Amino acid sequence: MTLPDSVLATPKLPLDQDGGPVFSEPWEARVFAMTVKTHETGMFSWNEWAETLGAELAKDGDGSGTSLGYYDHWLNAFETLLSRKGIAAAGQLQGLRDAWDQAARTTPHGEPIELKR
Repeated sequence: MTLPDSVLATPKLPLDQDGGPVFSEPWEARVFAMTVKTHETGMFSWNEWAETLGAELAKDGDGSGTSLGYYDHWLNAFETLLSRKGIAAAGQLQGLRDAWDQAARTTPHGEPIELKR
């Protein structure tokens, strides 16, 4: 994946030795990809994104925090922008997060997590 310099310059983005983003869990890669794709559609500028993420990271000192991981902050920033731009209401996002958490808790280890409609 070739990413624009603006994406690679995102605040505190964990990068590997080849300059690519590093993810600990599949969901981290998914929310990263959703953010980049949403930006590419023109829903927000990368400067808006960097400012929103920076503000989110500042809530936890340097963002390496014991309370939230980097991509937890990333997800919070993404949801903040979606709400601010009127793309999704905060209640919708919380409902999806709750449904995902419930599905993850009830899915046997090694099985794909599926949200029921």
